[in-house]
Amino acid sequence: MLKRVPQNTKTMNFAEIKQQEDTFQLATYKKMGIAIERGSGSWVWTKEGEKYLDLYGGHAVCSTGHSHPHVVRAIQEQAENILFYSNLVYSEIRGRAAEKLVSIAPDILTKAFFCNSGTEANENAMRMARMATGREKIVSFSGGFHGRTADSISATFLGKYREIGRPNVPHHVCAEFCDIESVRSVVDGETAGIILEPIQSMAGVREAEPGFFRDLRELCDNNGIILIFDEVQTGIGRTGNWFFGGSPLADFVEPDIITLAKSLGSGVPVGACLVNEKVSSQIKENDLGTTFGGGMLAMAAVLATLEAIETDRMINNANAVDKHLRAGLKDVAGITTVLGKGCLLGIEFKDKCSSIHTKLLENKIITGTSSNPNVLRLLPPLCVKKDEVDLFISTLNATK
Repeated sequence: MLKRVPQNTKTMNFAEIKQQEDTFQLATYKKMGIAIERGSGSWVWTKEGEKYLDLYGGHAVCSTGHSHPHVVRAIQEQAENILFYSNLVYSEIRGRAAEKLVSIAPDILTKAFFCNSGTEANENAMRMARMATGREKIVSFSGGFHGRTADSISATFLGKYREIGRPNVPHHVCAEFCDIESVRSVVDGETAGIILEPIQSMAGVREAEPGFFRDLRELCDNNGIILIFDEVQTGIGRTGNWFFGGSPLADFVEPDIITLAKSLGSGVPVGACLVNEKVSSQIKENDLGTTFGGGMLAMAAVLATLEAIETDRMINNANAVDKHLRAGLKDVAGITTVLGKGCLLGIEFKDKCSSIHTKLLENKIITGTSSNPNVLRLLPPLCVKKDEVDLFISTLNATK
């Protein structure tokens, strides 16, 4: 017998929305005490009409800002034509999205594989590394986070996450981030791939020197290992470069595979792997598969996102905002350093910053925390304005 679902005939207030979600949705994250109804640029509004400055971007997702007109229009037009058909047929919008994505990628990455999320992208990247090498072992790093599905969570050595994923997939080993000798100590003839976040966002925006990536590239080349950059957070312009891989931040090192999601579709769920010829030449039909990956609606969002970032010069803006924020924070008491690049930044305080995060939210500014209790994370849209950064700085000063 079908359950009767009552029609919502009235506007619900926050308490009613919260009760409904808590009643019918499985608990996952500890949620902020607001219900978002709409957004524009770097701003979101609640059901009650309260306006919040969003410097978290839905966890690094809203790259072009909330409901960018070009992205919205592209999704609307695609929805009017066809929402979805699978990879069993050809699609103009899929081909255009793939070509555009490959055109902005590091030169050696020549093929795209589309999926639905970051963890799927990482799962498939590790699978491709094993296929390309005929080996099984995957090396990842302390502090790295790669997702919550089986292989990805087994490659995650951050806090309790790997424990949540038990029983873990075998053949995963951990090296120390930034320590090339640690990597050398665990690499052997059975190592298929090395996967890492170039900037470890959830671990507190941990960074490595460019030379570390050069050393990794040489180690992989000398041992026939596939190098994977998990750019689910660092990709699509967030660090002030289209990709961390191939940029000065990585000493121009180009990995064999880059994985993407979050910012790629401006909020429409989509993930991708960008791979080089060495990897793609080993992949045959039916080695990989996905029902929803590469769907027309998602591809329209991807293409429009890349076009909007390019047309609106958002990568230049990310660099300018980074410099502006650092300059503005110099005189704020209690800050030890600013970590990260572009629009992936961590503000490290002398003490725990949970109360600062709470006070900012009370003052209608959304930020993020991290596994480092002293680091406040900023993952704003790439279109965030300098005057919005100034509002954050002045509010931060007032809360201390």
